[in-house]
Amino acid sequence: MPAFCRLIVSLSLLFFTALPSHADEAVNVDKPILTLSGAISHTNSDSGYAFDMAMLEQLPQYSFTTSTPWFPEPHKFSGPLMRDILAKVGAQGDTLTAIALNDYKVSIPMDNSTRFNLIVATHKDDKRMSVRDKGPLFVLYPFDNESETQSQVYYDRSIWQLKAIHIE
Repeated sequence: MPAFCRLIVSLSLLFFTALPSHADEAVNVDKPILTLSGAISHTNSDSGYAFDMAMLEQLPQYSFTTSTPWFPEPHKFSGPLMRDILAKVGAQGDTLTAIALNDYKVSIPMDNSTRFNLIVATHKDDKRMSVRDKGPLFVLYPFDNESETQSQVYYDRSIWQLKAIHIE
């Protein structure tokens, strides 16, 4: 019987000590979450410039509350301005190709980052956005503040589950 008890205790310890490391992976802010490539002058990896969530959160944060076609009510979105991300990597070009986790791609004119307060939202209503809730990164225009952006052209450019941006 003592051998059986030791086995149960050992298995329990193994199980419970394995849980925290697995749980940490789910909220790992050090894992690259956004990669910029193409016409950039600053890199930090072989694939271009990789940001983890902490690096994005170190950039100046911008917030706005807006209505969107994807949510029934207005929400507060916050995150870094696209122009600040592009400046950080020394981006030069005319077109941003934004790529989602499912490899969906959309082209965004580079000047949209200066004409509008275009953000890469990391938070909705002050909570980090999950993949289920169009996160962890969502490119958003301030639809309620800029009437020009209230059209299908700009809705189509608002890509969710963003993973990469290629600059040309």
